[in-house]
Amino acid sequence: MTTMVKKLLLLLLFITVPSTVWAQSTLIYNVKGYTINDGKLVQFKALQFNGDTIERLYQEQPSSSTVAKLNAIDGKGSSLLPGLIDAHGHVLSYGKSLLSVNLMGSKSEQEAVKRVRKFVEDNSSQSWIRGRGWNQVLWPSKSYPSASTLDKYFPDTPVALGRVDGHAIWLNSKAMALAGITKATKSPAGGEIIKDKHGMPTGVLIDNAMDLVYQVIPELSTKELQQVLVTSMNSLASYGLTSVHDAGVSVANINAYKELAANNAMPIRVNAMLSVVDPQWLKELAQGHIATDDGIFKVDSVKISSDGALGSRGAALFSDYSDLHGHTGLMLYSEDELYTLIDAAMKGDFQVNTHAIGDKANHVVLNHYQTAMKKYQSKERRHRIEHAQVIAIKDIPRFHQLNVIPSMQATHATSDMNMAEDRLGKARLKGAYAWNTLLKGGNIIANGSDFPVEHPNPFYGLHAAITRQDKDNQPLNGWIIEESMTPVQALKSFTIDAAFAGHQENIIGSLEAGKKADFILVDKDMFTQPAANIWQNKVLATWVNGKQVFKRQH
Repeated sequence: MTTMVKKLLLLLLFITVPSTVWAQSTLIYNVKGYTINDGKLVQFKALQFNGDTIERLYQEQPSSSTVAKLNAIDGKGSSLLPGLIDAHGHVLSYGKSLLSVNLMGSKSEQEAVKRVRKFVEDNSSQSWIRGRGWNQVLWPSKSYPSASTLDKYFPDTPVALGRVDGHAIWLNSKAMALAGITKATKSPAGGEIIKDKHGMPTGVLIDNAMDLVYQVIPELSTKELQQVLVTSMNSLASYGLTSVHDAGVSVANINAYKELAANNAMPIRVNAMLSVVDPQWLKELAQGHIATDDGIFKVDSVKISSDGALGSRGAALFSDYSDLHGHTGLMLYSEDELYTLIDAAMKGDFQVNTHAIGDKANHVVLNHYQTAMKKYQSKERRHRIEHAQVIAIKDIPRFHQLNVIPSMQATHATSDMNMAEDRLGKARLKGAYAWNTLLKGGNIIANGSDFPVEHPNPFYGLHAAITRQDKDNQPLNGWIIEESMTPVQALKSFTIDAAFAGHQENIIGSLEAGKKADFILVDKDMFTQPAANIWQNKVLATWVNGKQVFKRQH
């Protein structure tokens, strides 16, 4: 063989072999590693990856010679976990919340207003004052707030403040005037304009009534939208989230993600659910599934909301609320309208993810799923019910029978426990936040937080799932502790089961050779520490597709 031929063969070899083969592998060693593979907890002491792909796990510490020949990173005894997945959050809303008034945990209407005033002092140029997080259940009055409280300080600038669950909004008079809301304005179907005894709007809109003000709030430009999304994703990465299921996005939002993905500007993975609220949703549906080659962005599901929330008494129940006689909540669509949406999505071969909180809403959605799934033979699409919060006992087995995934949020239980019994009474609580009952019935649970309704930190969710307690570790023995998860079940729900719920279990959700290098380093070991302390764990670093996207500054 001539020298020239040898050179040509060598050049051809370099051209045809992927560049990642020639890159030096990276080794993270000296760690307490955990993953759930084939349903079992696997422990390891080092992880090796090349490019965006995991090459191997080491059951024992690698030799010094192995460490020396690789790009080695000393984990210094920290825990290494699969990248955590939030199966239900709202990336844009969370990003906006980072750039607006945070009312989470405000203890009174007056304290909420005080926070708004402080925010405006620091952000005086905003044409609309936005905020989110108030919860009247935490206030001494337990009553909805009023426009008059805001009018005292903001007579000329519109104010719109979302409730913690996103199912109610608090406005000042200026905002109501811009929205055209007066004494004569009637509540729309599936919504309510709260009015006083004289018939005057108080400033609080529930569910579909919120659209009256949303339509007059200026839209973000494409550039602003992308800035908010990236701000949000960077924050989520800092809590150890490497992937989120974005629950209900507009076509404009999808286009913003596509452009970010094309420019390699997405720090974490997003599995977006197309919102049926967007007027263009059917046109977008007809375009088919979206998936980037690196798995960083995908759209193959649809988000529908069937009812409201429990805290605002919007969740649709079979019987009256225990604390409000004659009121059973709100179905946001008629049964025929809801079925039409589900039918269209299944016909388009999309996964259907429907928000249902009340027992009636869950029952109606299961019925519609059953009919449409039989019509389109779509059982393998793994349709989901988002929240599945209050389920009639007779409906619980239907989740497994229909292959419907309950997509639930652990911290909802610990946030709601102070009012859930008031709303539902003891009997209905038996089918509420029923994680263990669903697991024993053969279901998987895709866990999440519903950020910004709850804080996105998944360690808050892991703690709540295991202890059924809040961060003050109350109540003492856990709220309805028999419905708690084991540590393995909890981690599984935030990793491989959440990945399965998004049809991504073949690339993420566990740490094994051939899968994507999505993982996190954590300062504490959730399997050896007291469960009461899990919520305090800090993420030290986050990797997505083999790239470090977050590192904690000490």
